[in-house]
Amino acid sequence: MHRIKAVLFDLDGTLIETDNRWAEILAHRLAPLRCLLPGLDTNTLARKMVMSIEMPGNYLIALIERLGLSPLIAGLADRVRRSKGLATRERIPLVEGTQRLIEALAPHYKLAVVTTRARPEAQAFVAATGLGAHFSAVISRQDVWWMKPHPAPVIEAARRLGVAPEHCLLVGDTVMDIRAAKASGAMAVGVLSGFGDRRELECAGADLILERADKLLPYLLPNESGDQQEDRRS
Repeated sequence: MHRIKAVLFDLDGTLIETDNRWAEILAHRLAPLRCLLPGLDTNTLARKMVMSIEMPGNYLIALIERLGLSPLIAGLADRVRRSKGLATRERIPLVEGTQRLIEALAPHYKLAVVTTRARPEAQAFVAATGLGAHFSAVISRQDVWWMKPHPAPVIEAARRLGVAPEHCLLVGDTVMDIRAAKASGAMAVGVLSGFGDRRELECAGADLILERADKLLPYLLPNESGDQQEDRRS
């Protein structure tokens, strides 16, 4: 970890809790298939199906926003997110340990958020957590033409932070997060607090897999409870 100067975070499932409602409902609906295919993992299949819908959906919404047609779908994104069990502006539950993690890392690393959410929504989320002052950049779907798993969001975050991508570490809960990080040259840490599972994150190339993001602290601040840490912002 000695080369890391900046830490980038996904939002949903990484810093903010989610319950993956769509995937759970779909897995339940697919359960009868196990009678025909006893070895079928319906949970994994449901998660992949939801993720396959997520990406084109994000690009469609981004296109609508870039065409200036956002008023036509006002409120739709929040309704969809509520139905999926994702956080909305009215409900922003942090994953356990998030506040301690960000406050501990901020004096030593440059921090940024990299998300597929819209810019106003992402900025509102960061501000509502009370941790906004610790993030030097918030990269949303409106800040890049290509979204994760493309490396563009990670590269843009690194540019705004003034560091090379290879000196960044991205923390995320999905295969898309891991692939975006690896494609950019950044390190990738997968967390099990969100949408992905260990095998998927391993296959995507995660350098490290943790239960949740705050478990990263001993790796980045090994002397957190003891010696003064060197300031990694330089």
